[in-house]
Amino acid sequence: MPTPDQLSERELRVLEAVVQTYIETAEPAGSQTIARRYGLGVSSATIRHTMSELEDKGYLFHPHTSAGRIPTDRAYRVYVNEIMRLSPLSAADRTTLHAELQGSRNIVDEILRRAAQVLGVLTQELGVAVGPALDEMVLERLELVQVSSERLLLVFNLKSGVVRTIFVEVPTRVSAESVLDVARVLNERLAGLTLQRIRATLPERLRGAGTPGGGSELLNIFIAEREEIFAVPDDQNAVVLGSAQMLAEQPEFASNHRMRDLLRLTEGRDLLRLAPASRRQTGISVTIGGENPESRLSDFTLVTASYQAGTLKGVIGVMGPTRMPYDKIIGLVEHTSRLVEGWLELAI
Repeated sequence: MPTPDQLSERELRVLEAVVQTYIETAEPAGSQTIARRYGLGVSSATIRHTMSELEDKGYLFHPHTSAGRIPTDRAYRVYVNEIMRLSPLSAADRTTLHAELQGSRNIVDEILRRAAQVLGVLTQELGVAVGPALDEMVLERLELVQVSSERLLLVFNLKSGVVRTIFVEVPTRVSAESVLDVARVLNERLAGLTLQRIRATLPERLRGAGTPGGGSELLNIFIAEREEIFAVPDDQNAVVLGSAQMLAEQPEFASNHRMRDLLRLTEGRDLLRLAPASRRQTGISVTIGGENPESRLSDFTLVTASYQAGTLKGVIGVMGPTRMPYDKIIGLVEHTSRLVEGWLELAI
């Protein structure tokens, strides 16, 4: 197929007009509509001929029920890469983003939930975020709670307000005093480390850390089972979604079967977690339709931006039909990722 560089100036201008018309109206664009709305300086017959050429090159397609044409994924890619001019954020959008995120300084999940929600409202798409892996979070303190003679509850308090709990089985009875001593030793030697670092260095860090009573035996359990005790389940950095209602109101989901597909997609969060999680490069990523490696996302565009604050890394953005106002959405997603970084910096 031809590359974007092989499109003439007229083809690029007509393609831009078709994309913008379809984004705004969700209706196939006809040559007369383009001529009337955009003043390209050529007749509707010339525009019709140009649209036919663009269709032959794979940038437009012609629904059999309409005289107008619809952009293909390839057209949107050329639009995003070659034609589009980013729209500056409005003062109202900036104010809304700041106001919605301002009250959530200490909890990562809350920051991401609010960010995904407000992104969905402002873009009328589905806000989506992938939280940072807990492996990369720093242990602030831990607590050991004796729930029975042979069972302890271990509570991890991680920086940024995240709390994780796990039960630890002990083969023999451990006194309350020994439990307190072990908790003190673990806090003295592990606080300030990431969970990943704790797993890698625990035997060395607990060397010589004797405690009276049954404490030493309990410390040996932590060393022997460190990969399980300090592990992080795969679903701990699960996807956070805004309201699907915004997306459901798009014309693309007017039919019952398309709505069912959307519901299945939003319920299957593993897919939505893996899709943006694979885009952890710095900056904005725009993946359009068939560019998605997962076929169930072939009718959608994902606009995402990575965020990083210290060791915390994740992705935030929106998902919607390929017909979306890219010029506005890219700016909103990029700005939101910077705000999220700022609040996470405060939290850690």
